Amino acid sequence: MKIKTALAATLFALSTGAWAFHCPADMKKIDEAMSKNPQLTAEQMEQVKNWRAEGETLHKAGKHQESVDTLAKAMKVLGM
Repeated sequence: MKIKTALAATLFALSTGAWAFHCPADMKKIDEAMSKNPQLTAEQMEQVKNWRAEGETLHKAGKHQESVDTLAKAMKVLGM
């Protein structure tokens, strides 16, 4: 039983690290897409900017899954 618990804890720790590296990649993709002046309404542009900023804040706070989810919203609006 101890081995299973240790294995589960190790896998969780590794997966958290994987999400940590995913956030910056998503932020970079959003930044690149925004630099190409996408055809978005003013409201969509504002949403994307807000989600991008929120995603970075969540990433820095160690809330990587929430960051990935928030950045995904921005990427969806951008058609990514």
